Amino acid sequence: TLTSYKMKHTSCLLIFISLLQLTTPGSSQCSLDSVVNKRIQEALKEYKPSIPTKTLSCVSITSSGRLSSCPAGMVVTGCACGYACGSWDVRGTTTCHCQCSVIDWTTARCCHLA
Repeated sequence: TLTSYKMKHTSCLLIFISLLQLTTPGSSQCSLDSVVNKRIQEALKEYKPSIPTKTLSCVSITSSGRLSSCPAGMVVTGCACGYACGSWDVRGTTTCHCQCSVIDWTTARCCHLA
């Protein structure tokens, strides 16, 4: 009855485990590790970020006088002025303006994401 049921259940379980070990070559732990590693590698190959990777591309544009502008599609990320002038501002998003009274050159650092 109940004891007979437990014995049948246990016997079936032992037979199943024995058959499982016969179908798995080598050590069970090594096989499991290799299967998991294989699945991880497959998943990594299929992984594609939802946001495309972009790179920052920058150039310096130097002009004579107080103003220096970036090429189309680029924005100012910094400015430098001649005669050790440290006073500047950005006009719009594309032009450096040096504010000192005497300036011989202005450089705009221009960048964009590509």
